[in-house]
Amino acid sequence: MSRSILVIAGEVSGDMHAAELVRAIRAREPDVEFFGIGGDALRAEGMDILYDVREMAVMGFAEVIRRYSFFKGVFRDMLELVKIRRPDAVLLVDYPGFNLRFAKAIHGRGIKVLYYVCPQVWAWHRSRIKLMAKIVNRLIVIFPFEVGVFAGTDLRVDFAGHPLVDVAKAVMAEPLKDLPWEGEPRVAVLPGSRRQEVERILPPMIAAAVRLEAQFPNASFILAAPSQEIAALVESVMNAQPAKPARWKMVTGETRQVLRQARAAMVASGTATIETALLGCPMIVVYKTSAVTFFFGRMLVKVKHIGMVNIVAGRPVCPEYIQHQATPEALAAGMVPLLGDTPEREAMIKGLERVRALLGQGGASDRAAGFVLEAMGPAKKVVLPIEGFC
Repeated sequence: MSRSILVIAGEVSGDMHAAELVRAIRAREPDVEFFGIGGDALRAEGMDILYDVREMAVMGFAEVIRRYSFFKGVFRDMLELVKIRRPDAVLLVDYPGFNLRFAKAIHGRGIKVLYYVCPQVWAWHRSRIKLMAKIVNRLIVIFPFEVGVFAGTDLRVDFAGHPLVDVAKAVMAEPLKDLPWEGEPRVAVLPGSRRQEVERILPPMIAAAVRLEAQFPNASFILAAPSQEIAALVESVMNAQPAKPARWKMVTGETRQVLRQARAAMVASGTATIETALLGCPMIVVYKTSAVTFFFGRMLVKVKHIGMVNIVAGRPVCPEYIQHQATPEALAAGMVPLLGDTPEREAMIKGLERVRALLGQGGASDRAAGFVLEAMGPAKKVVLPIEGFC
């Protein structure tokens, strides 16, 4: 009888990381069945998707409160699935607001609770460190500094490396794809993968692009959309802007190639900053959320930087423009030095090289797969009756 794993990956980045891990697990144990919450990447790996990340990915306290009844229903359905299907393990991928509550609810039910991609408990809600140590059987982290965060607890923590290291290597080995650049310098615009991000971040990014065009008349801008849904939203937001750069195009599903070919990028805070760093593209980091979320977040967050690229580096490698600082004028001013041959650009490139070295040499998903299967223990052998002796 094959073993099964319930996976909960509630965001696009988690879906991508989980899909790589599922593939690596199946390379070692082909018969493992996967079901749960995910998106296109996990669906492509054959996982039975019960709720899609498009329904689950929201940003900020206010947005979660508005959809509270929906999330409560999903939570109840997942608990019922655990009871009915009795998976051999539950694999939670980041998404702490939902996943930590779920881990607490199923703790003690005789099912291994494994966590891949650590919630940012080192940045906010440090009290959750002790909670995780009680309700999680094993934690697999993708940033090297996260191991030390759980020092002094009994939780087994393993550093697998960052899965995007291998992805970036593969992209750099590919032939260059023909993208609709229309001039130089080439500027990548990454406004995020969630509706709320795009609606808040894209307008100042576009206004900044207009200002950059005034200084670089032949500049070309490509907006990288991670999905068709976000592409449609980008089109809607762009149509509402009073001014747009003359040379801009949108590309869907080719973010990494866009970053590889761009001179510099404006990037929404999040996993995309790590991807941009691994591809060696200088960037500025932009973050905007609702006033309510920002108000509470400012009280809870205990780190100096908001961009993961800067958190990994331990210093401000890339400038950050947060909330009211994210004005078109400020974003344009931050981009100007990155588009020329300047000391600022050279210093950033060296900083990004250091970040890449800290994230490991590759093989993260395969390493994580080994940790998962080790935590689950050996598969039980099914002894079939021998004909004539039963």
